[in-house]
Amino acid sequence: MYSLGAYGSMIADRVRVDAYKEALRKTVRKGSVVAEIGTGPGVFAVLACQLGAERVFAIEPAEIIQVAREVAAANGCAGRIEFFEGLSSGVTLPARADVILSDLRGILPLFERHIPAIADARRRFLAPGGTIVPRRDTLWAAIVEAPRPYGEVVDPWDLNPFGQNLSPVRQLAVNNVQKVRVSPAQLLTGHKLWATLDYASIQNPDVRGNLEWTVDRTGTGHGIVVWFNADLAENIGFSNAPGAPETIYGSFFFPWTQPMPLRQGQTVCVDLAAKLVENDYLWRWTTRIKPLLGSSTSPVHFDQSQFAGAVLSAAQLHRIAADYIPRLSDEGVLRRRTFELMDGRASLEEIAHKLVAEFPHRFSSWQQALSYAGLLSQEFSR
Repeated sequence: MYSLGAYGSMIADRVRVDAYKEALRKTVRKGSVVAEIGTGPGVFAVLACQLGAERVFAIEPAEIIQVAREVAAANGCAGRIEFFEGLSSGVTLPARADVILSDLRGILPLFERHIPAIADARRRFLAPGGTIVPRRDTLWAAIVEAPRPYGEVVDPWDLNPFGQNLSPVRQLAVNNVQKVRVSPAQLLTGHKLWATLDYASIQNPDVRGNLEWTVDRTGTGHGIVVWFNADLAENIGFSNAPGAPETIYGSFFFPWTQPMPLRQGQTVCVDLAAKLVENDYLWRWTTRIKPLLGSSTSPVHFDQSQFAGAVLSAAQLHRIAADYIPRLSDEGVLRRRTFELMDGRASLEEIAHKLVAEFPHRFSSWQQALSYAGLLSQEFSR
């Protein structure tokens, strides 16, 4: 969940906000029905009303929705905006929408359950002939010379003040991705299209594609940088590409295991894959750097993934093995019992008193049990 400060940064990003404002001007008509997925503080929902929307369905799972209600009232829109607190996949709207609006990106549009949410909303919420904003995102990639971001990844382990061999930690670090800002002058290759996310038809949240570049100039390659171009409406969009006006997004950096000296004319091939696992993406990037024609050097191969960068103990790995037979811990037993008591008949106070009686070693008072049950109720009750 975002902090209030993070929402403020989003609103202060004029590149993003102005692009969405112009896209809504083009798509919202007098009398339109608009559905916004992830309304946050409700700024775009209010804007849709100001542009003539008759009804706006504002969907938001986080507590910021209360702020959105107050923003709607402060702008005289409370009667036209209906708020739905929850994930869009669990919401049923009273009418189909002429426009579905969302901005569910992270650094890239491949973020949490963005694509399944859009596909579900398109099927259940969109009226025939309706419009989705954004229309599509295209994802682009290039090889980058980025000594500073790369140093931030590896220097704590390569140059540690104790003189210790921290190579096991370094190996984890180079298998993780990070947000960066780089300039066009740092690109060693041209940019290549990796994927197109067409929100009018997309179903599969997983993306995989092969990229091949010829190095444009001699330099040191540190990895791959990926960005998006957002197409919101006809002739309206924005980008987090190197050299584009700065936005909150930055670009995504996939470091290589080692910096690589590259010569003009060399070929670099990358197989880049993003797979949605539960609520997060798992990235894998496999790189093959070919020597120049006539060179006696061997090809270089890196096989990297976020899984290889995960910090997991042997005990944790054992607990997710297919042949592991799990048994609930004491905390698991307590949580299961709390869920059993949330049967639609007992109040939280009644549940708290039962928890104190059944788990006296865990709770010293019913108020303490009430706090515990209340947290579970916030997350799981309806």
